[in-house]
Amino acid sequence: MDALTYSSAFITFFSVVGPPKVLLAFGELAHLHGTAQLRSIAGIASGAAVFVGLVAGLTASWLLDLFHISTPALQLAGGIIFFLYAVGLVLGVHLGSDRPQQDAPDLVSGVRELLMPYIVSPLAMTAVLIEAAERDSWTWRSTVVGAYVTVLALDLVCVLVLANILRRTHHATIELLGRLLGLLLAAVGVDLVLDGLTDLGVPGADRARVH
Repeated sequence: MDALTYSSAFITFFSVVGPPKVLLAFGELAHLHGTAQLRSIAGIASGAAVFVGLVAGLTASWLLDLFHISTPALQLAGGIIFFLYAVGLVLGVHLGSDRPQQDAPDLVSGVRELLMPYIVSPLAMTAVLIEAAERDSWTWRSTVVGAYVTVLALDLVCVLVLANILRRTHHATIELLGRLLGLLLAAVGVDLVLDGLTDLGVPGADRARVH
């Protein structure tokens, strides 16, 4: 992922944590929570995601140096975690969260459901760290964080506007779309792993990618 401008960073983040991916996660919650509670969950989760993005983006170079993490290693780890999560979506298994009780859903359980796909999305955090570490400049890191926060704000607006529609969407439709998205995200995770292997100089990794 080559970091050049605000627009390129925005496009990167939109593709990994934009409305097309986030709305499905909220659509699942919409059947368990009222519209007002769903909007509260969206606000809290978005605020938490902004905080995590700020910390990761502004301290990216320091974090990578502190833990002696290379970009290829970060790509491999993020790709593997995201692939496992995507496979869970395809199989209908929600990894990294406790399913809320359908008879008594609450605010905390709703936010917990959004930890992996939204608040600390492995692919989004990988993108933030890699993009922010591209240049050793506070100006650039601020640009990356700004692009990430813009995408999260767009996610929040979409959820607030479409909350009622999400509640009326049939659960089977959301499940079907979720499994289809899981298949696509698994491919993204594999591609990220191949990026890491290519950067490490593993023979054949670059040829395995689809250009």
